[in-house]
Parts: sequence; C-alpha cells; structure tokens
Amino acid sequence: MKASVLNRKLHRWGAIITAVPVLIIICTGLLLQFKKESDWVQPPTKRSADPALTLSFAEILEAIRHAPAAEPTGIETWDDIDRLDVRVDRGVAKVRGKNRWEVQVDTSSGEVLQVAFRRSDLIESLHDGSWFHEKAKLWIFLPTGALLLGLWGTGIYLWLLPHLARRKRAKHRP
Repeated sequence: MKASVLNRKLHRWGAIITAVPVLIIICTGLLLQFKKESDWVQPPTKRSADPALTLSFAEILEAIRHAPAAEPTGIETWDDIDRLDVRVDRGVAKVRGKNRWEVQVDTSSGEVLQVAFRRSDLIESLHDGSWFHEKAKLWIFLPTGALLLGLWGTGIYLWLLPHLARRKRAKHRP
C-alpha cells in the first residue's frame, strides 16, 4: 500500500474515532479562552478597599454563614468547602463550595463582596475528560490528543503531497 493511501485511511479513521472527544476539547477550550473576560464562566475577582489580612479562616467561614447574600451557596461547614483561595494583594478570600458556588469575602472587614456560580472548574474537567470518569482522562482524552497530533501530521503530509508532486514534475520537464 502506498504511503499516501495509508495516510488518507489513517486520517479518515482517526478523524471519525476522535470526533466527539475533539469536539468537546475544542468547545471547552474556546470557553476557557474567555474565562477572564466572561463573568458567566468565571466570576471576576473583587478588590477590597483595605487589602490587610486580619481575619482568620474561621472568621471567614462565619462571615459566609451569616451573610444573607451567601445563602444560595449552602456553605455551612468546612465539609461544604472545596477550595479557599486567598488573594492577599486584593484583600479577598475566594471560598468555593463543592456545589461550584463562589463567595468572595473582604479579608479585613468580613464583608461578602460577591456571590456567584463558577463554571470554569466544570468546563476544565470536561476539557480534560475527568468529569466523565478519572480513567476517561487517560484512556479516552489522552489517546485522542495523541491521535489529534497524528491527524495534524498526516494532514500536513496530505497537504504537501500535491505540492511536492508538482515540483517533481516541473523538475523533470524539459
């Protein structure tokens, strides 16, 4: 079998096999490109008037528990919290619940600055395949990436092939 025929077959079947995972990777990748520009994907980080870090983590949790604005988050105990991200330069603690709600608390006053749903973590887990199953990341999305690299290589080869053939014909003409 000629290399060009084999490359076309590999390119065609590789594209068919990887179509769904590649579509997921592309769509989520496009959304992630805009995560800092889109409040829908990731809430913007607020800034405190006083960036001093005077509250303890326990006081931050208490501020969230007693703020009416933070009620939809359902954060009551440390078990409800997935991550706590302290931005010292901004004077803000971002508290992310396991249900993807994010509460931003002023680290000097304990005031709740913002409550919003955070989609970027969900989109990232879809992007790398871990949302489906931890093994999907290694057994579906990793091979898809490798096949995509192969598709890129065979695509370049298939694109170059007619140009190289024309050059070869032109060289052999008298």
